[in-house]
Amino acid sequence: MTDTENIEKVKLLAPDLRNGKEFPRSPRAILGGFVLAARAVDKCRAVIAGTEGEYHSNCPLDQVWLKFAEVDYDDFKSFVATGATNEEVDEWIRSRSKKSRSEIIAWNNKQRDLHLSELPQQTQEYMEDYVAKYIPRNRVVYHWFDVYDIEEQRL
Repeated sequence: MTDTENIEKVKLLAPDLRNGKEFPRSPRAILGGFVLAARAVDKCRAVIAGTEGEYHSNCPLDQVWLKFAEVDYDDFKSFVATGATNEEVDEWIRSRSKKSRSEIIAWNNKQRDLHLSELPQQTQEYMEDYVAKYIPRNRVVYHWFDVYDIEEQRL
């Protein structure tokens, strides 16, 4: 695949996150071996296609996996902008990550199990307001991934 942008192909792959009926994939979804990566691809495609709504690409959530995987965001976005399929993005991530399989498995499990109280202080402050705004009062949040899955009606 060339490194040329193909916005029309990206538009075909991008979710429309503007209407509250489509959402990026769960942070639990795996792509390239990593949790968070599939969600990052969906948001990146939506930004490129202009259908991101209130979502952002390269947000702090995306940066968690980009930093751990040692993947440069600009390179990632440029590759996604070629109209790469999920399979192609999966291969691209795997070819660039410098982490071993065991490191990735341990990191994925840690992310899946992370409680809000274990997040960095600044993220906890952000999530405190976010949870109050987007999560129904009767819903209990046990893990930080739950916030997104509850808000986006997967839990």
